[in-house]
Amino acid sequence: MTASRPPLDIQNLEVRYGAYAALQHVSMNVAPGEIVVLLGANGAGKSTLFRTLAGLQRPASGTATYGASLTGGRPEQCVALGVALCPEGRLLFPALSVEKNLRLGAFPHRKDASGNEKQLKRVYELFPDLIKKAPDAAGSLSGGQQQMVAVGRALMARPSLLLLDEPSLGLAPLVVEQVFGAIERVNESGVSVLLAEQNAYAALAIAHRGYVMESGQVTLEGSRDMLMNDDRVRSAYLGV
Repeated sequence: MTASRPPLDIQNLEVRYGAYAALQHVSMNVAPGEIVVLLGANGAGKSTLFRTLAGLQRPASGTATYGASLTGGRPEQCVALGVALCPEGRLLFPALSVEKNLRLGAFPHRKDASGNEKQLKRVYELFPDLIKKAPDAAGSLSGGQQQMVAVGRALMARPSLLLLDEPSLGLAPLVVEQVFGAIERVNESGVSVLLAEQNAYAALAIAHRGYVMESGQVTLEGSRDMLMNDDRVRSAYLGV
């Protein structure tokens, strides 16, 4: 149940690469069971934020908590807390089969064989295109199918908070519809989702709330309807 799961709470997060401030005093939250979209152009700081939440990047200051701190620079601790990242660019193992890529995501639960089989079945239900592709090398799949593998691999960790970094990048509209439909079903099962996207139409269609990031800062936040009707969002991200 989502009620027993913690919120994601980010307060005044600052991340620096040398003298460059990639994130500047970023504060946001994701309530249990929410889909929250993060809009922003390339270089806005979205991927840096996700890397920090996944324990891959240490912040200079500020906090991010999900039941416990996520900012200690320990990815395994973040996964143990229920956080899984599906990174931009997929980062699959192209020579390994689809199923082996998926099973790698279950490493934190490697002692629970029956639970992993159940979760693998769930992934195949979400992405039936992958069933016949299971023995094939992941690198031989189409871009859309590879994205399904990447999302499925993150789900094999059985997260309660799923971080999705640009899942629609480079995908055909029909595949985007499939992937976002799967994200909705995952959310309906109780998983909270923080979704970084440039495809504002697709993201806002499934999100409850959202934030806009520019140059490492949060410049706007609001409900889905508020963002869809905001002139700045319509001009910059919806092409209106």
